[in-house]
Amino acid sequence: MTTVDLVEKARLTLDRCRSAGLKLATAESCTGGMIAGVLTEIAGSSDVVDCGFVTYSNAAKSRMLDVPPALLEQYGAVSEPVARAMADAALRRSGVDLTVAVTGVAGPGGGSAEKPVGLVHIAVSRRNGPTQHRRCLFENLDRHGVRTQTIATALDMLVAVIDAPAG
Repeated sequence: MTTVDLVEKARLTLDRCRSAGLKLATAESCTGGMIAGVLTEIAGSSDVVDCGFVTYSNAAKSRMLDVPPALLEQYGAVSEPVARAMADAALRRSGVDLTVAVTGVAGPGGGSAEKPVGLVHIAVSRRNGPTQHRRCLFENLDRHGVRTQTIATALDMLVAVIDAPAG
């Protein structure tokens, strides 16, 4: 996946948001703001992108997104419950229509047997809709590859949620 490919995915995401009249925000851990970065690489993105929360540490997740410390302790930062909590909190805190949250182990260190390098949890929340979640395992990739694949998957999930029938 090249930067050009990511920018095209971002352009599609922005176009879909515009067509649906949606504003979005990001809540990022392992990507460190790169999803917001690729979206705002496109001129005019400010009509869709409202804000981004970069919550790399557990303390930041709790402080900025109200992720309960007990949730972090019970499941760990790299987990479905934390990704969902991040996406839902970003929706509440920003007042936008759509959010994406990512948390994972980008590597090269930090992995374990239970949570290997390349494990990423992505959640997308839409106002008045269910929060979607995807567990991804981007194996045999370096740090850049894990982060790039996370961005691409997050953008694809946003488009899928936008395009899903209401209901």
